[in-house]
Amino acid sequence: MWGASCARGATSSAGWPGMRAIATDVTHGPWNWLAGQRTTPLDALGNWANIEPRSGRVLASIPMSGPQEVDRAVTTAQAAFPAWSRLSGTERGRFLSAAALKMREHLEDIARLDVIDNGKPIWEARLDMETVIGSLEYYGALAASFNGQHVRMPDGSFALVTREPYGVVGGVGAWNYPLQTCTWKAAPALACGNTFVYKPSQFTPITAVILGEILKEVGVPDGVFNVIQGDGSTGALLTQHPGCSKLSFTGSVPTGIKIMQAGAVGVRNVTLELGGKSPLIVFDDANLKNAVKGALMANFLTQGEVCSNGTRVFVQKGIYGKFLHEFVNQAQKMKAGDPLAEDTTIGATINEEHAQKVLGFIERAKKEGVTVECGGERIQLESGVFTNDLTRAHRVINALEAGTCWINTFNLAPSEVPFGGVKMSGIGRENGTVAMEFYSQMKTIYVEMNDVDCGLLYQD
Repeated sequence: MWGASCARGATSSAGWPGMRAIATDVTHGPWNWLAGQRTTPLDALGNWANIEPRSGRVLASIPMSGPQEVDRAVTTAQAAFPAWSRLSGTERGRFLSAAALKMREHLEDIARLDVIDNGKPIWEARLDMETVIGSLEYYGALAASFNGQHVRMPDGSFALVTREPYGVVGGVGAWNYPLQTCTWKAAPALACGNTFVYKPSQFTPITAVILGEILKEVGVPDGVFNVIQGDGSTGALLTQHPGCSKLSFTGSVPTGIKIMQAGAVGVRNVTLELGGKSPLIVFDDANLKNAVKGALMANFLTQGEVCSNGTRVFVQKGIYGKFLHEFVNQAQKMKAGDPLAEDTTIGATINEEHAQKVLGFIERAKKEGVTVECGGERIQLESGVFTNDLTRAHRVINALEAGTCWINTFNLAPSEVPFGGVKMSGIGRENGTVAMEFYSQMKTIYVEMNDVDCGLLYQD
């Protein structure tokens, strides 16, 4: 998913003055990031073979953090919380803004690491880095102005409503947008004064640690941001840890349910950004070229591995023939190949298991009578409406039960506006000012300026 600026042609910053190379060795650890340094876990649940999607080669064997390591990570974050939370929002925001600048210096290197991690094409990875930078910039600026409320009461008394950090936030991310998912959680969490322990997907372990190194370089205190590697078992240990006061997860619905159950044990706040089955509706009066562009964005970004993809495209009869012809024409022009090649349109699926799942859906569709217009063979939450009638667009959008909707575009997710789903697609929101509310808790303070009146309870 892109921020608005990315979709309008933002370019790579490779070659900026002062740019220094970052560590790009993806074959040697350590892979955890605790207390401001790469660390080897105290204990492991086994080792995970990290496979590069573009080549199928094993990059490294990564230890999956066990209960002792998870406890060490949470304890480290707890120790860093008092000092970090006492900083003013302006001070915390300054760190995030500095991290955004540093990230821009390293944009090309990190984008290439994201390709190695995930398999998406390099042109798309560069745009993802712009959304990462945008998130750091946005919450860096917002941190200074995120305030509470003053309420005047009768006879000079008043109440203060403040927003306070939870403490340690436990985050678990997805593999389709490795660094973006991490930053969407970490940036607002840190801006509010929380400390953070993050477990990336076991399929994409590389770039979250790079964010830790950048935060360290700009002066963020040790222990404020931490990364532990592992699969679902490690994620369960993290989300069940009583030291995590807030949980945030991006991923599948079944896992989201488990994390919500874990949060219920301690009555902890949970943000869930889960998968969905998103419709895209194209009316007769839609701009044909823009509608096709939107449908391509809705289905082919990150090889189609996106929670908000428009998996069902409904086209009105009057425009159906022209739409299908142009859509197939554009799909046939796409080039699947090496994700690091500049002219590659479609990269590699995350792993063999996922590739087989996709092929299985195609075969099932064929058996059910679906006509395959092009492709369909192996090679080596939300909703949208396209129409020039805004009255119709709003009428249809208002009837859709969806958390995020697009009119005449698709799959844009700028930092400035909330993103998330409804029903089984999740609760809470990423992005926008509202995300700060999900990473902070409310405290009401009543200040009495007069003698206390307790009625008949007190007799002179």
